[in-house]
Amino acid sequence: MSILDNVGNTPLIRLKFLNTQRNVKIYAKAEFMNPSGSVKDRAAKEMLLDGIERGLLTKQKTIIDATSGNTGIAFAMMGAALGYKVKLCIPSNACIERKRLLRVYGARIIETEPLEGIDGAIMTARSIAAAEPDKYFYPDQYSNRANIIAHYKTTAEEIWYQTDERITHFVAGTGTTGTFTGTSKKLKELKPNIETVIVQPDSPFHGIEGFKSLDSTLQPDIFEPQLVDKRIDISTEAAYKMCRRLVREAGLFVGISAGANVEAAKRLAETAPDNSVIVTVLCDSGTRYFSEPLWEDINDSN
Repeated sequence: MSILDNVGNTPLIRLKFLNTQRNVKIYAKAEFMNPSGSVKDRAAKEMLLDGIERGLLTKQKTIIDATSGNTGIAFAMMGAALGYKVKLCIPSNACIERKRLLRVYGARIIETEPLEGIDGAIMTARSIAAAEPDKYFYPDQYSNRANIIAHYKTTAEEIWYQTDERITHFVAGTGTTGTFTGTSKKLKELKPNIETVIVQPDSPFHGIEGFKSLDSTLQPDIFEPQLVDKRIDISTEAAYKMCRRLVREAGLFVGISAGANVEAAKRLAETAPDNSVIVTVLCDSGTRYFSEPLWEDINDSN
C-alpha cells in the first residue's frame, strides 16, 4: 500500500459548539487528516496520476507548480513517495512552516515577489515550464480539470453518504476553487436544490493563506461561477477568532482558511431554514501557522 492510498475518506465532524438554538446542524470535513495534512492531497493525487497515465509525467521530468503551500506540500510528499523531483514557486511571504515542510520533503523552492502574491508565483512557474517543456511536468493546479475531478469523485460522494443524503448547504472557500467547484458540481447532480456557498476574503489585502479575492486576482480557469448560489466575505480577524474557538471549544487545531469556512457556515446557519444540514471544510492543520499573528498572546485569548 502506498501513502497515496490513504488520501480521502476523512471524518465528518458535527460542530456542536455552534448550536444556533434552532434545528440547523453544521458539519465540517476533517481534511487536515489527509496524509500530508490538507485537503490538497486529493487534487495533487489526481493530477499526478492523470499525468502519469497520459504519459506527461515521466521519471525524467521534474514536477513544477505554483503554490501558497498546501498543494506544494502534497506534491512534495507524493513526489518523494513516487520517486519524482519537485520544484515549487511560492511567494516569499508564505509562512515559514510551509516552506520548511517543502524542504523537509526534498522539494526545491523558488521564492517569488511577495507583493505579487500567488499570481506572481503562477507566472514564474509557467515561464519556467514553457522554457524547458521536456524537463518539467507542470500540473498547473489552477487550470487542471483533474483538480475538479478529484473532489467530484471523492469529496462530494463522501459528504453525500456521511450526511445520509441530508446535506442542504455546502460551504467552501476560494483558492484554486477546485474543492468548491468539484464538490458543488457533483452535489448539485445528486440534489439539484442544494445551496452552494463560496467564501472569499473581504479584502484583496488579507491574511487568509490559500484564499484568493476573485475580484482582484487572476480567476482560476477551472472555476465555474454558475455553481455559486451565494457568496460570503470573511475578514482575516473573523477567521482568526473562529480558529481560536475551534481549538478551544472543539479541540480542532486547524488553519486560517478553515476558520474562515466555519465562520461563513455559522453566519449561513443564522438564516438557514429549519432542518438545514450545512457542510464545510477544515482545509488544513493549525501546525502550519505557528508563526502567524493568529497565535500571538494565545494564553490570554478566549
